[in-house]
Amino acid sequence: MSQPTVKVEFEGKAKIGEMMGNFKAIQLKPEDFSSPLALQMALSRIYSELMNMMNQRQELHYVADVKFTDSMGNPISVGVDFGDKIPPLSKKEVKVKITIEFYDEE
Repeated sequence: MSQPTVKVEFEGKAKIGEMMGNFKAIQLKPEDFSSPLALQMALSRIYSELMNMMNQRQELHYVADVKFTDSMGNPISVGVDFGDKIPPLSKKEVKVKITIEFYDEE
């Protein structure tokens, strides 16, 4: 891999918590809010997924909700899945450094 042409770093904060592993399939998307009917269909989909989850073995995953502000002032939120092992951090709220590197295509 070639060296990055541009490297940008941001600082932010993250909250670490637990999430049931199967819960990742349950998501609301922007198009789910496009109309009242679309929202009802999304709620029905979520209800169906919740009922399916109740019949399965639950596994906990450790996740981080990472938030930072980009160089144009926009708030950014990113989720990070740590899997079934909690990272060795002393607190549930921590500082983070986000690195973005730009490369030429090879």
